[in-house]
This record gives sequence, C-alpha cells and structure tokens, in this order.
Amino acid sequence: MEVAAIEWSDIIITALSVLFLIFFSAFFSGSETALTATSPARILHKVREGDGRAKRVQALTENREKLISSLLLGNNVVNILASALATSLCLALFPQNGVVIATISMTLLVLIFAEVLPKTYALKQPERVSLFVARPLQICINFFSPFAWAITQFVSRVIHFISRNDDGEVMMQAHDELRGAIDLHHEQGGFVKQDKDMLGGVLDLKDLELSDIMVHRTNMVAIDIAEAPENIVKRVLDSPYTRMPIYEGDQENIIGVIHARDVLRELVKIRSEINELDIRALASEPWFVPDTTPVTDQLKEYLRRKAHIAFVVDEYGEVMGLVTLEDILEEIVGDIADEHDTDKIGIIKQADGSYIVEGDVPIRDLNRNCDFDLPDDEANTIAGLVIHEAKAIPNQGQSFNFLGFKFQVLRKQRNRLTSIRIHSID
Repeated sequence: MEVAAIEWSDIIITALSVLFLIFFSAFFSGSETALTATSPARILHKVREGDGRAKRVQALTENREKLISSLLLGNNVVNILASALATSLCLALFPQNGVVIATISMTLLVLIFAEVLPKTYALKQPERVSLFVARPLQICINFFSPFAWAITQFVSRVIHFISRNDDGEVMMQAHDELRGAIDLHHEQGGFVKQDKDMLGGVLDLKDLELSDIMVHRTNMVAIDIAEAPENIVKRVLDSPYTRMPIYEGDQENIIGVIHARDVLRELVKIRSEINELDIRALASEPWFVPDTTPVTDQLKEYLRRKAHIAFVVDEYGEVMGLVTLEDILEEIVGDIADEHDTDKIGIIKQADGSYIVEGDVPIRDLNRNCDFDLPDDEANTIAGLVIHEAKAIPNQGQSFNFLGFKFQVLRKQRNRLTSIRIHSID
C-alpha cells in the first residue's frame, strides 16, 4: 500500500507539473502576441504620463531580437518538458498506448490552452496584457538572456548571409505602414477624407521636388520695372498676391520681389506722389533655388531665412517658375483661399459623372479632389500625363483610353492642352 501511495503521489505531482508548465507556455505565447501587437505610440504616451509599467514595456520592446529569442526559448523549454513529463505519465498509466495518448492530449492542451486561447485574448487587449506581464516577463528574460544572446548572435549571422536590409528599406516599410494605417482608418470611418488627405500630404512631402509643386513661369504674375509707377501700384493693389516678382526686359530676368505692404508704406511716406515712387529701391533681392531641391529641404530654408517666395531654376539657370511657402503648405492641407483669392481649382464635375479639368491642374490635386490614383511620376499636370501616355501632342477632340479612364481633349491653344474631359471606364 505504501508503494502504491508513493506511485499515485508521483503521478499527481507529474500531472500538476504538466499543468503548471502549460500555464507558463500560455504566459509566453500571450506575452509574445501582446508585445508585438501593442501600439508603440500608445505605450510612449503612457510613458510620458509617468506609467512605470509602460516604461518596462518600452524597455522590453526596444530590443525585439532579445525579446523574441527569450520568449521562444522559454516557450519551447516548457513545451518540451511538459511533453516529456506527460509521456512518462501516460506510459505509467497506459503502458500499451501511452505515447499515442500523450501525443493527442498534449496537442489538444497546448493548442487550446497554451496557444489559441492566450493569443486570442492578447490580440483583443494587447496593451492591457503587455502592461500586466511586463514585470514577470522582465524577470524571465533576465534569466534566459545569456542563452538568448547566443541564439540571437547565431541567427544574426545566418540572416547576414541570407539577406541584407538597409535603413532605406526600413524607412520605406515604416512609410508604407503609416500610409496603410491611414487608409485603413479612413475606410473604417476613423478619418474623414480631409484628415486622410492631410496626413497623406505630410508623407508625400519627402518624395516631392520643387519642380513638382512650383507655379510654372507661364502662370507667373510678374511686373515689368519699366512700367509707370502708377500702373505698377494699380497692379499690386489689384493682385490677390502680397508678393510679386519684378522683371526687367525679359520676364525670365527676375530682378526682385515687391511686397504690397512696402508699396503702401512708401506711398504714405511720399504723401501719395506716385510718380516719385522708386520701385527698384523697394524690391527685395530675389532668391533662386534649383528645381531638384526636395520640398522638405525648401520648407526648412523658408523657416530659417524667414522667407516666403523663391524662384525655381533649371540646370542651365533658366527660371522655370516660382514656389511659395503657401504652395508647400497646400500640399499638406489642400487649397488655402482667403477673401482676396480667386477660387480656381480647375475641376468641374459633370452630371454624367465625368470631370472637365483644366490642363494645368496638378495630377496630385486631381487625385485628392476626385479620389483618383493617377500616376505623377512622368508628368506633373493632367495635360502632361495625356501627352506622355499618347506619345504625341493630341489635337482638339481626340480621345484616349488608358489607366482606367477616358481622356478627351476639349480645348487646345497652340501646343497646350487647356481643357480635358475625364471619365472613368472601370
């Protein structure tokens, strides 16, 4: 009887040990899922609020290789040990079919209670689970860290020979992940379209150059220094712009920029004697920048120099157009119009669902206003896109089908396409 009692006590201890190890397996599985699924931004917000548990979570996730290696190591150790104990237990109780019974029972126990159940719960409440498991998990990781370090070194060397991933790819992945998250929130109703466009505009800035957003020289409103002061004052006051380029002789020969406020201040000083107005003296020095300058760099320069307007030149030094601080801001927030601006978007929706678009409308503005996805890699304006895809300068009335749309040239002035009808054919 004493031997039987000892045997049954061993069986009970073994069974409890298996259950205890399955609990630890569930702990490691749920912790892994929670820590990988939790939002770093929310954790950072809690850290800044002084949450000590969030600080531990942040510390754990800073070294993901060490975290994953330790969790997988701990999970595999307890699973293998639990399987070994369960097999020995089943062999003692069922000598003939112990291995089969142990395999089936452990598969069900591990799958349900150590994998599916904890991971499902952790996915539903990743932040709550992460904060709860942070302290005990930190102790476990410190225990497994020597072994995890060896595993991490080995894995890193293997990955080094298989593939290499540079910082550019990591940044691109982060960029795509942010854009995907913005689109997903918009589809689920988390963002209105304006918010989606604004956040997307911020992400797009790093991919844009000044040639992509500048006002082309054919659309520049400039003043000839040779005009009579009276005419110049009238043009400045009638213009919706506060800053206007001044040229001499040829319109591409920009010699300065005049500010409406400076003109008015000078008129007060000379007591409205317009003919005595020295426009050249009032004009500020023009600022020329290369057309390949990244928009983000130009924005920083505007802030540093406290300037608002610059003239874009090509590789030969010829003026291509101008770009203002407002042009860059509009890439983020959309068109900015005040009571003095002319409301000119150049996109008119028709009753049949088509759009009549002016040829100089930027492709990005068309995409933003109409929810299109037309490419802007080869052309900046819709007219440029039609010419690029047609491989020729179309005539008035010609139609083309490409990129899932029908494009019809409505008006043309010389070689410029001034009005185009666009209709989806999907």
